[in-house]
Amino acid sequence: MSLLESHNGTRPVSVLSSTLAAPAETADRVAASGTLAERAQAVAAIAAAHAPAVDRAARFPAEAIQAAKDYRLLGIMVPTKLGGEGASIGDVVDVCYVLGRGCGSTGLIYAMHQMMVACLIKHGLDSAWHQNLVRRIREDQLLLASSTTEGQGGGDLRKSSCGVEQQGSAIALTKSATVVSYGAQADALVTTARRSPEAPASDQVLVAFCKGDYSLDNIAGWDTLGMRGTCSAGFNFEGSGIVEQVMSEPYQKIHAQTGMPVAHLTWSAVWAGVAASAVDRAQAFVRKARGANGQMPPGAAHLTRATASLRTLGAVITSALARYESACRDDTLESLDFQTGMNLLKVTASELAIETVSSALQASGLAGYRNDGEFSVTRHLRDAMSSSVMINNDRILANVANASLLVEIPTFLTK
Repeated sequence: MSLLESHNGTRPVSVLSSTLAAPAETADRVAASGTLAERAQAVAAIAAAHAPAVDRAARFPAEAIQAAKDYRLLGIMVPTKLGGEGASIGDVVDVCYVLGRGCGSTGLIYAMHQMMVACLIKHGLDSAWHQNLVRRIREDQLLLASSTTEGQGGGDLRKSSCGVEQQGSAIALTKSATVVSYGAQADALVTTARRSPEAPASDQVLVAFCKGDYSLDNIAGWDTLGMRGTCSAGFNFEGSGIVEQVMSEPYQKIHAQTGMPVAHLTWSAVWAGVAASAVDRAQAFVRKARGANGQMPPGAAHLTRATASLRTLGAVITSALARYESACRDDTLESLDFQTGMNLLKVTASELAIETVSSALQASGLAGYRNDGEFSVTRHLRDAMSSSVMINNDRILANVANASLLVEIPTFLTK
C-alpha cells in the first residue's frame, strides 16, 4: 500500500460500510488474518463514521482508537523477536495516511503513539523494564501518550524545567505539562525531564510511566479550531517508579535519531490523509456539478490545483521516508544535512496540506464551505491549519536558520 494508493483507484474509506460497525468476531478475524492495509482501512472506516461527532464535541475518538486496538494496530512496530510484526516506519506512515483520511484526530493520535513506540524500540530495548513495556504494547494494545511541553519552555522540546528525583532505586517526577495529547485516555505516558533537578535544562532524559504510577491534575482545557479530538489538555503530572524506567540514552540522541524524524514523517502522512479526504469531496462535487451536459463548474480549475499539490505532498513525504531509511543504514541520522531536511519536511508538508485543502474548498465553493452536507471540507481545513501551529513552523525555521547557512546547495539535480 503506497502513500497515495488509496487516492488513486481503491475505495475511499467513507464507503467501507461492511466494516463500519464490525462485531468483535469480525475484528478478531481480520486482525488475525487480514493484511495491514485491510486492517487500517477497517479502522479508518470507523474513524470516518464518528469524525463529525468527535469534531463537534472536541471529544476523544474512543470508537476509532478501540477499533485500532481490536485490529491490533498499536503494536505493529514491535520486533518479531518480541512477538510483534516488525512493521517498518514506512508501514506506519501508510497507516497514518489512511487513518488521517478518515479522521484527522485519530490519525494524529496514532502518529504520536507510534513516535513514542519507535523511541522505545530503538533506544530502550537494552532495559528489561522497557522490553516488558514493549511486549505489553503488543499484547495489551497499550496507547502511549507523550509529554514534552512545559509551562516555562513552551514549544521548546529540547529544554525541561522539571527534573527526575532519585532516592536509591526509586524515582519521582513532578511536571507542569501545558499540553499532553490524549493524556487522560492513555494507558501509559512517556515524558521528558532533566536528568536530575540540578542538571542543565538541556540535559534531558526520557522516562516511561504506566497508568497507576502517575496522576494527572487538569490545569487547561482543549477547545481549539481543529484537531479537536486529540484532547491535548494541560495537566500537573506526578509520577513515581524505579530508576529502570529512565531510558539510558540521552534524550538529545533519541530526539535527533528517532523522535523528530519519525514524528515529522507520521504527522506529515496524517496531514496528507486529511488533504486527500478533502480532495475526494471536491472531486465528488465537481463530478456531480458537471452533470449530464459535461459542462465543468467554475471551480474545476481549483480541483486541478488541489490534485497537483496533493501529489507533490505525497512525493515530498515518500522522498523524506527514503532519506530516513538511507540515513538509518548509513548511520547519518545526526548529520546536519539530514536533520535540516527532516525539520523542513514538517514545514513543507504542513504548508502543502493547507494549500491542498484550500484549493479543494475553492473547487467545491459554498457546498464545501458549509458545515453540513456531503461536500463539506470545513473540518478538513481546520484540521490542516493546525499543522503549522502545533509545533510552530516559525520556531522550526528559526532553529534551522544557522544550519541552513552550512547546508551544501546541490550542483546538479540528478547527480
